[in-house]
Amino acid sequence: MSDKPPKERSTVVGRVARIAKVGTSVGGAAARIAGAQMLGLSRDRKTEAATLAAALGGLKGPLMKVAQMLATVPDLLPPEYADALSGLQAHAPPMGAAFVRRRMSAELGPQWASRFQHFDLKAAAAASLGQVHKAAHLDGRALACKLQYPDMASAVEADLSQLKLIFAVQRRMDGSIDTREISTEIGARLREELDYLREAAHIRLYRHILRDHDTVSVPGIFEALSTHRLLTMDWLEGAPLLHYRMHALEDRNAIARTMFAAWWHPFSHYGVIHGDPHLGNYTVRPDLGINLLDFGCIRVFPASFVSGVIDLYRALLNGDRALAVAAYESWGFRNLSTELIETLNIWARFIYAPLLDDRVRTVADGVKPAEYGRREAFAVHQALRKLGPVKPPREFVFMDRAAIGLGAVFLHLGAELNFHTLFNSEIEGYDEAALRARQAEAFALARVPAPLG
Repeated sequence: MSDKPPKERSTVVGRVARIAKVGTSVGGAAARIAGAQMLGLSRDRKTEAATLAAALGGLKGPLMKVAQMLATVPDLLPPEYADALSGLQAHAPPMGAAFVRRRMSAELGPQWASRFQHFDLKAAAAASLGQVHKAAHLDGRALACKLQYPDMASAVEADLSQLKLIFAVQRRMDGSIDTREISTEIGARLREELDYLREAAHIRLYRHILRDHDTVSVPGIFEALSTHRLLTMDWLEGAPLLHYRMHALEDRNAIARTMFAAWWHPFSHYGVIHGDPHLGNYTVRPDLGINLLDFGCIRVFPASFVSGVIDLYRALLNGDRALAVAAYESWGFRNLSTELIETLNIWARFIYAPLLDDRVRTVADGVKPAEYGRREAFAVHQALRKLGPVKPPREFVFMDRAAIGLGAVFLHLGAELNFHTLFNSEIEGYDEAALRARQAEAFALARVPAPLG
């Protein structure tokens, strides 16, 4: 028997309809690409990538979200594909007013409108799994109501089935990376995003973790107006991050410094990351503080994984090969040859570079944003073709994705900071047992359910 509420279950009819839609729009593009490779025909990867991106962009929904995730996983896709897929925008056509009324009635009952002073039927924002409406509480407080699209459980299960097929083809075409753990991780996190009561628990968790950080705002939750598919929270006023690209360096540095703390403090002290680096998930307050807006994709790590991240940092800083090997092994890497360790270190040195360098610098440090990480990714991919297949631990999917997304924020802002000093202040006095105790206490207070796998 399913432990999900009846409304949340995936239906056979819904899955079949979704698979048919995916097959029509994406299947043809994928078949043409695979056929060209198998027949040895001339290929234009930019054209192929644009074709696939167009098909995914027309679909919206979970599969498009997966495509955005894959674009940020190092070495998994050719650069042309990463460029095209990372450009996909998570803005689905919003539901109309009549549709919204029916959905709200399904979640809060036929008298749902009487529970608000005002509810704007026009969506303030629309994304891949749901849309946000601005409303007013009966006491006048501004609210953000996140309403999930109908039949998303069916769409997610259908799209994950298609993803398994895509990964199976990928493993036959390029054996450098074993993608099975990646597929498992993406599936678990996408299923979690469907449960808005889980997201509410994540918000409570972050309010606890960041309670002493006055420069970071986390919305409050209105539990009486929330369900598994409707999340009602405080409306936080702020401007998009990109609006500050031309501000004074002092302002941009202040924003970046707060973003660093908002990401690294939860990880280094509680083993938690905000795993969706989309720029739309943050806004800037008038006082240059940060609003965190979306908590659907939160990744929780065991304390041992956090220790491994810190150990690898110290290993790279001090040239300690034995400590680096221990860190990789603690994450689940096996059969580590000298060549594989050196290959893994290429990417690790790239990710850690700003943290290792004890000086004021930008994240890219003179490298053009369009080329940032490309040389390292190419070198790793070429090496893994000879050494592979390598099975990255599933934790790396969102750790890498979030770290790269955070770096992109700093790149967009053109921030110039001593990231080494900021990082060391976060890990000062680190103790694995203390993290484990803090994590247990915070999760109990926030009523966070166990992760799905």
